[in-house]
Amino acid sequence: MLDLYYWTTPNGHKVTIFLEETGLPYKIIPINIGKGEQFAAEFLAVSPNNRIPALVDHAPAGGGKPVSVFESGAILLYLAEKSGQFLPKDLHGRYDVIQWLFWQMGGLGPMAGQNHHFAIYATDKIPYAIDRYVNETNRLYAVLNKRLANRSFIAGEYSIADMACYPWVVPHERQGQKLEDFPHLKRWFEAIKARPATVRAYAKAKEVNPNAGGIRTDAERKILFGQTAAVVR
Repeated sequence: MLDLYYWTTPNGHKVTIFLEETGLPYKIIPINIGKGEQFAAEFLAVSPNNRIPALVDHAPAGGGKPVSVFESGAILLYLAEKSGQFLPKDLHGRYDVIQWLFWQMGGLGPMAGQNHHFAIYATDKIPYAIDRYVNETNRLYAVLNKRLANRSFIAGEYSIADMACYPWVVPHERQGQKLEDFPHLKRWFEAIKARPATVRAYAKAKEVNPNAGGIRTDAERKILFGQTAAVVR
């Protein structure tokens, strides 16, 4: 059994999409970041950076004590290796997926997060900051659009790279982006959106948090988009 410490953010959705695709048995342990539950000692034991998601595998490959993993990219890699799915075994295919997974972790996610912060949540609207992150998000969308021009998914077959990127494109309107400007990206987005596992993952998000997908609470935005965490402890 897998314990998934989860809240309804793009990084949380990455993992539920994977788990719904594979059918691995898992239990969601909600960590309500709006209530400061990410600072509980029990959660910090598995996620020392006090961020969701985190995972505990009580039946790791080969047996032995449970394995705990934090950081969504690391969790996707762990689960892909555990299940033997959505990560090619050949050298070239494997690193094609991994490099795009890291691209999301180091680029699309952080830049889109800063976009959300300065354009939507910041009390003081700073035109330079808004323009910087909206434009950088636009550039990253263009990179992904070009990548998808001659392939169905980011690294050929559907993979953890797609699962990592998709949830960060879901809020494209709030990022100041139009999918119509990126036809290959839009085709890819609609294909993933229609997958039964994606539908189930987002339905679970609504069960955990009926406000999932809406504007964040004040406490949630402070955690997600760069303001001090002390205010929600």
